[in-house]
Amino acid sequence: MSVEPQIRSRNRLASSQSDIIPDGAIANDIEWSKSANATALPVVRLKIMVMEYCAVAISAYLGGAAYQVLVLSSPPLMKQYIVAALFIASLVWLVSVGFQHFAAIQTRPLHMLLWSGIGAVGLAFLSLLAIIFLLKITDDYSRATFSFQVISVSVAVIAVRMISYSWVRSAIASGAIEARHVVLIGDVARCAQFRDRLRASAIRVASFRAPWDNRIAAEGDGPHLANHKAQKLVEACRAIQPDDIIVLAAQDELPKTMSLALSLSQLPVGLHIIPVDSLELLAGSHIAEFGSVLTIQVHRPPLSPFDLAVKRSFDVFAATLGLIALSPLLLSVSIAIKLDTRGPVFFRQKRHGFNNQPIWVLKFRSMTTVDDSDQFTQAVKDDPRVTRVGRILRRTNIDELPQLINVLQGDMSIVGPRPHATAHNSIFQEKIAPFSRRHIVKPGITGWAQVSGFRGETDTLEKMQRRVEHDLYYIDNWSFLFDLKIILLTILSKRAYMNAC
Repeated sequence: MSVEPQIRSRNRLASSQSDIIPDGAIANDIEWSKSANATALPVVRLKIMVMEYCAVAISAYLGGAAYQVLVLSSPPLMKQYIVAALFIASLVWLVSVGFQHFAAIQTRPLHMLLWSGIGAVGLAFLSLLAIIFLLKITDDYSRATFSFQVISVSVAVIAVRMISYSWVRSAIASGAIEARHVVLIGDVARCAQFRDRLRASAIRVASFRAPWDNRIAAEGDGPHLANHKAQKLVEACRAIQPDDIIVLAAQDELPKTMSLALSLSQLPVGLHIIPVDSLELLAGSHIAEFGSVLTIQVHRPPLSPFDLAVKRSFDVFAATLGLIALSPLLLSVSIAIKLDTRGPVFFRQKRHGFNNQPIWVLKFRSMTTVDDSDQFTQAVKDDPRVTRVGRILRRTNIDELPQLINVLQGDMSIVGPRPHATAHNSIFQEKIAPFSRRHIVKPGITGWAQVSGFRGETDTLEKMQRRVEHDLYYIDNWSFLFDLKIILLTILSKRAYMNAC
């Protein structure tokens, strides 16, 4: 069947079923309309894969040739580099296809597409390295050439995927590419909420009332489905030929949803169920195998064992290097504190660390008191307890540097949620439900909340909520590059020094 008859058929059937589409015939005609020249998504994905294959092959050849010409000042070995380039491109292509990188290019976030591309390059070159070693052809393939090609291919893959992602989104919006079609089943309010989210991803959406929804439709929404059985809904979905169906159900509607899902299973579509009352809980969930039982894992440790090893290795390296490089500054500050006021150089305070375990955090003493009781009073702006030297230390974050020792001891990390005094924690942990979730990772010398301007006095619940939100965002989106970004912002950004008191 040609494309044009399919379009006429879909629009004609949609119009004939307008009596069961609550959004009205006009709205759905717009949603489901397609251009006769629209390209199917599978064809687009194939074109992108071919384009990436060519880009990888060309960049791999140019990477090797560039080293040969620029560094060794000799002409490139055409045959050797062309064969190697095609082999590298084939490896990257096999990894990308095997892990279905482009299967959901329309719905997958850009950062996931880019990271999967970098992973494909890494896995491809590791495979190439293994093959070179096993075939004993290391003499014909220098390490420098290998490095040049890794860099050039990585840049090429990132560039192709960024351009492809942007082009697919704009082409779908303009009708040049056939959009993914989704039917939402639920009440009017829920469908409206999710329709806006899906439209933002260039997905075409139609909405149906759930069979169990007995409320009268608002004016303009069209007749409701109260008197229609599930089979009638199946016929309506079959008529407009969606790619996916999403059922939006409240907790008390889930038993009815199971029955509806059984009816909808006769359609050749992807069927999804969203428990709208549990969206936050299920946001990071996935199906897991627990022995011989399948479970819905709604939470997991934020860092894998490999992530923990990377983070800990960096912490030890950075803390050691920092203590050595900053030793003259640390000595000078110690002398200044002793000359300024009487009292110890360091201030030890009991705070909550990983898994709410108490830790003793080191700081340069910046106040005339060393209060660590249950009646702990947080420092405020122009606090008279802050010494002259202490004011400088607090504004420049130098007072936190002794915590590099805490990092070496394993109580803290370079980057993480800032630890609060235990007395301070007790004030908020009952007022903010996920407050203690900050402690599922090690606390840090600096953190995402601090470089975002949420440091200093937390005299209101709203200020602490904003800090907690940023801490939880960091935990849920951790990466080594994110840590490096926070460290750079701690040093260079003005916001990292805001609200110091």
